[in-house]
Amino acid sequence: MVDKPRAGMWRYVKEAFLFRWNMLALGGAAAAAIISGHPDVALPLVAAAEVTFLAGLATLPRYQAAIDAKARFELDGGKVPGGASQQTPAAQASAKDKILEVLRSLSDERRSRFLRLRARCVEMQRIANAVRGETADASGANAELRTPALDRLLWVFLKLLLSEQAITRFLQAADEPGIERSLADIKARIVKRTEAVPEAEREADRILRSLQDSAATAQMRKDNFVKARNNAEFVATEIERLENKIAAVTEMAVGETDPDQMSSRIDAISEGISQTEATIRELQKITGITDAAESTPSILDLDIGIAARPPRTPGKVAE
Repeated sequence: MVDKPRAGMWRYVKEAFLFRWNMLALGGAAAAAIISGHPDVALPLVAAAEVTFLAGLATLPRYQAAIDAKARFELDGGKVPGGASQQTPAAQASAKDKILEVLRSLSDERRSRFLRLRARCVEMQRIANAVRGETADASGANAELRTPALDRLLWVFLKLLLSEQAITRFLQAADEPGIERSLADIKARIVKRTEAVPEAEREADRILRSLQDSAATAQMRKDNFVKARNNAEFVATEIERLENKIAAVTEMAVGETDPDQMSSRIDAISEGISQTEATIRELQKITGITDAAESTPSILDLDIGIAARPPRTPGKVAE
């Protein structure tokens, strides 16, 4: 088994030092030492306490595991909230608009299904934080690592709902019996025309060529309908699978104390949805959603709430 790369002691110390509560405590202690009247005595004591804190925290195995996982996530191109790649307010607003646009285009049932799952994720995170209490890693890497991966899972789940809705509308609008009747009728006419035209003239017969082209088009429509129906079945199954996976991984967070192990589980699920994203890309022309390779919006951190409901048109009865 290949060992996972480690961040190194310098990274452990750096993360511990830059932890916001440490910076606040250190700044307050230094200020108190300066105004105490004996900074020559107090400041060395503050420095000694800081060194002791950094040395103690940086050598904790659980803390090191969290920083190692955070470093690997950044190495893979992830963006960790609160770090250097934190989204700007403009980017957050754009992400929120993107999510709301998709949500408002969904039917009430599908929109409620997504919002229930998202609310469950948020609630499970709160419970997990409460269970960990003082044992939560001081770096904040635990929560920071989980959020982007869960955001990706929720974003794919949301796009799957949109894909399902688009395919359902297509299947309802398409006339499968009509396509079958048209194809059968054209084939019968081809047989009749073939029998009526001498064999030597069939290749040059314009009517026969037109009928053959019509048959190919009708067959293409039939094949497209069958493909859409198969996609609908796959998407429905994938929605259920992903919903259960997201619910399970957020529930496991309550009893999991190892942030590295928890992040590995979420990453494994994220990596296993490549087939799903490939299907979404195939359905792009139907759904109108953007490519799955684009940046994932921060779903858990945004307040979408009631804003996700589509605007009501005055005098229009809700569907």
